[in-house]
Amino acid sequence: MNTAKSDEIRQAVRDNYGQIAESAGDCCGSSSCCTPTTTATAPQLLSLQLGYSTDELVTVPEGANLGLGCGNPQAIAALAPGEAVLDLGSGAGFDCFLAAAQVGPEGLVIGVDMTPQMITRARANARQGGYDNVAFRLGEIEHLPVADASIDVIISNCVINLSPDKPAVFAEAFRALRPGGRLAISDVVAFAPIPAEVRDDLALLSGCISGAAEVGLIEQLLTEAGFVDVVVAPKEESKTFMADWAPGTPITDYVVSATIQGRKPTQ
Repeated sequence: MNTAKSDEIRQAVRDNYGQIAESAGDCCGSSSCCTPTTTATAPQLLSLQLGYSTDELVTVPEGANLGLGCGNPQAIAALAPGEAVLDLGSGAGFDCFLAAAQVGPEGLVIGVDMTPQMITRARANARQGGYDNVAFRLGEIEHLPVADASIDVIISNCVINLSPDKPAVFAEAFRALRPGGRLAISDVVAFAPIPAEVRDDLALLSGCISGAAEVGLIEQLLTEAGFVDVVVAPKEESKTFMADWAPGTPITDYVVSATIQGRKPTQ
């Protein structure tokens, strides 16, 4: 993909999620990774569908959960006290705050997002909740603002599909992880070719649909980046909520939510 096209994609995504960050907290005001609904509890209802518990939803600061996601990376991350965690595309901080409770005061959670409005909102949420072990940094997931081999676990929720340069994302993740470090990601993947008219639709890309890579390609990119024990597991049940992401477009004919895992070798 040429640089001009990549920049156009990044700007479209940045604009979309900037608007979401500045909204009253309901992600469904524009094209996004969520189920359209008019209820005030839309983010909470979606998060329950994604596998988060009621207890998790009530422990984070109000406004941290925007209902942006396609799964629950916490469920596969197996976080332990004292670990350093990096969240790619951290939004308003929802997954970061949940991770912070698991790694405890001796641990560290860093959220990276390329949208200034999201970083501002996440930092305000961190102050509100008194999260001293969480930091938010402005940056692109293709160019992570973290040191080499400084992270134990990388999580992400429905963000990597938005990147126009997925090889760079996985290469950066590998660089940032310590030997033995691991990926625990929820994302949208393609299990069949995506029609050209969908691939070219920037609104559907910002909505976590048209940028999805096919399962085999994700496995290949992770392996080429150096990861081992790579597992990409599509979740058929996710079609239930994803069917409403783009009314009138049969997206569940070619995309689905999946968990993506990998490990950096110890040697």
